[in-house]
Amino acid sequence: MKVVIHRTHGGPDVLQVADVPLPEPGPHEVLVRVAACGLNHLDVLQRRGPALIPGFTLPHVGGMDIAGTIAAVGPTDDRRAGSATALAEGTRVVVNPAVPCDRCENCAAGADGGCPNAGVIGATRAGGYAEYVVVPAANVHPVPDHVDLVDAAVVPTVWMTAWHALIEIGKVRLGETALIHAAGSGVSTALIQLAKAAGARVITTVGSDAKTEYARGLGADIVVNSTTGDVVKTVREVTGGRGVDLVLDHVGPATWNTGIQSLAPRGRLVFLGNTTGNRAEFDLVYAYHFGLQLLGSDPYDRREFATMLDAYWASPFRTPIDSEFPLAEAAAAQERMESRQATGKIVLRP
Repeated sequence: MKVVIHRTHGGPDVLQVADVPLPEPGPHEVLVRVAACGLNHLDVLQRRGPALIPGFTLPHVGGMDIAGTIAAVGPTDDRRAGSATALAEGTRVVVNPAVPCDRCENCAAGADGGCPNAGVIGATRAGGYAEYVVVPAANVHPVPDHVDLVDAAVVPTVWMTAWHALIEIGKVRLGETALIHAAGSGVSTALIQLAKAAGARVITTVGSDAKTEYARGLGADIVVNSTTGDVVKTVREVTGGRGVDLVLDHVGPATWNTGIQSLAPRGRLVFLGNTTGNRAEFDLVYAYHFGLQLLGSDPYDRREFATMLDAYWASPFRTPIDSEFPLAEAAAAQERMESRQATGKIVLRP
């Protein structure tokens, strides 16, 4: 089968198409024929190096967000509880990329998001930049007949990341006002829709006027061009000087202090990414004087993924797709992501 692999860290040119043997699923595993794979920033970061997730090795096949059909099922004896035993060959599925060990104390307690031995499909094991991929049977979920597999492939990472940050950590409430940075990104696409569904008022930022209508189309109430406008000033004006109840930030240092200064007293800043770097500085006195809450969004539990999917399938939520590329053009797809011109998700099609 064909895969896109990188044997060293570097620019997009290190991504190479290669022929490798078709893998066979072991116990508790299934072989998925990939129909589509959604790109994520982690793909780019791992390609550039150094690797961010313990357990990453080279050579590497990336791709966390996978949808396709089950092509083969591993041995059926002694299947572990909770695996996809009822899913037969030909079943259309989407894959949860988080792989807990299922042996540690946290996993036994149902808090597998805190598993110290967790892996990630497309990070610590081969991912969806391929025609086929082997994944744990417990990580596949059926896709409803009315959902296209390409649309299913762009759901897992952005919607689970957004769901956990907004619902589980941020605990958004009806009537609150939220500031969500970078409306054009996949995660913010999900955050905006989830916040609106929860009854919140949404202020969001874009990097160009061209993305304004895109953000409004997702449901954002107020859109600020952060390159030409003053985000904090706008937030204060539209909230009567009070500030927002909640900030969702996956950008990092470039937007950190904007978020801090936009919060109302006792407001919550949920941080869930580091696109612009790993370190941020802020005024401690300002933060504690106003009782600001800084909340890191940790890994999600397996139970949350299933809950999120059920909600997504049953809702009018949508995940706009910016562009699709054939597998052989994975380098061009990542260049598109790095250009910051994309609005919505980028997809690879084998």
